[in-house]
Amino acid sequence: MFTVYVGTYNQDGGEGLYIYNMEPSSGSLSLQSRVSQTLNPWFIALDPEQRYLYTVEEVVGEGRSKHGIVSSFAIRQETGDLEYLNNQSAKGSIPCHVAVDGTGDWVLVANYGTGSIAMLPVLDDGSLGTASIAAQHDGSSVDVERQDGPHLHSVTISSDNQYVFAADLGIDKLLAYKLDHGNGELQLTDEVNTKLGAGPRHFDFHPGDKFACLINELDSTITSFEYNQDTGKLTDTATVNALPAEFKGINTCADVHFGASGKFVYGSNRGDDSMVIYEVDHENGGLSYVGHESTQGKTPRNFAIDPTGQFLIVGNEESDTVVVFRIDENTGKLTPTGHVLEVPGPACVKIVSFP
Repeated sequence: MFTVYVGTYNQDGGEGLYIYNMEPSSGSLSLQSRVSQTLNPWFIALDPEQRYLYTVEEVVGEGRSKHGIVSSFAIRQETGDLEYLNNQSAKGSIPCHVAVDGTGDWVLVANYGTGSIAMLPVLDDGSLGTASIAAQHDGSSVDVERQDGPHLHSVTISSDNQYVFAADLGIDKLLAYKLDHGNGELQLTDEVNTKLGAGPRHFDFHPGDKFACLINELDSTITSFEYNQDTGKLTDTATVNALPAEFKGINTCADVHFGASGKFVYGSNRGDDSMVIYEVDHENGGLSYVGHESTQGKTPRNFAIDPTGQFLIVGNEESDTVVVFRIDENTGKLTPTGHVLEVPGPACVKIVSFP
């Protein structure tokens, strides 16, 4: 049995975090519990031992501080249920992404509004200590409405826990930092410039760590990289279109993930409301187009693939649905299973297998 966590925008009537049990052969989902202590807990991360869960509150509401909030929960592994521990300021506005380092000692937060990375120490009981700003971005780019300043959209930690990659939509850069997990500090080591107006958003490593992909929100593209684990250096290998050739209209990309086998990579389109699928060349990381699949809803903001690589679950934010697809391990294509949940404003999905 898998546990599925769904973070939502709950200011319009939802209940925050939803916890489901997932049957691993059919992909069917059944509600386990709900947690309502946080406001708009849209992005979720777990510590490496899956004992604690952390979430950010993206929108600052009445009665909250001028900065966003990061909250911590203890996980009851027998059921997947959550016990609220505490919250701390993110020391920046509109926190939109959270990650936990490989030691479990630090939580990193991307502050979209202020373009900064906050680091929070994890205390012995899994609760959070006071945040510090580990990096502050500067600059702007060509889109006067969306790129008037730095707007950090994600922080991704390499599997060896040595580097942090920060995708900043506002300045069209993917920045690499050396992670000092002893002192909770970041040292800038590299800056990758994307195409002007691309709007880098989310980043994911191939399971073999030789390659990585970046999805660009504003120009609806995916950029592939070769990755040097020794230096943390990324080398751009190709940029491909995330949209069907015939699409006309407004679209923004959202999320990107490699499948469990690393044979395919998936990206979500908000506007076309589809998942794009590319096959990955294991020699050079090149991407070959496979196809598109409708997400059976509107505005797929985030999605997740189960640890076995059998299922992909997408949250359609504006149609208030969570939809389960089966993955063909040979072709990478997606088939709707018929399992659809009504969830208000689903914005983040995490699938966990507890020991």
